[in-house]
Amino acid sequence: MKVRVTVMLKEGVLDPQGKAVEHALHVLDFKNVGEVRIGRVIELEVNETDRERARAQADAMARALLANLVIEDFVTEVVG
Repeated sequence: MKVRVTVMLKEGVLDPQGKAVEHALHVLDFKNVGEVRIGRVIELEVNETDRERARAQADAMARALLANLVIEDFVTEVVG
C-alpha cells in the first residue's frame, strides 16, 4: 500500500527558501502570489493491506525520522 507523508514547517518558523521563491515569482511578474512555504512530500510503499495500520505506520515513521517535530508538522494519507 502506498502512503504519503507531507512535511511542512510550523507556522511562525521562518522559511527562507519559501521567501526566496516568493520573491522570484514577484520578479517574474506573478504579483498575485502571497506567502510561499516550502515543504516536502515522501511517498512510501508499505507492505500492509489494512489502510489504518498503513497510516499508523506512516505516522510512526514521520515521528521517528521523517519530520523534525520541534519545527515541522506532518500529515499522512493512504494514497493507494
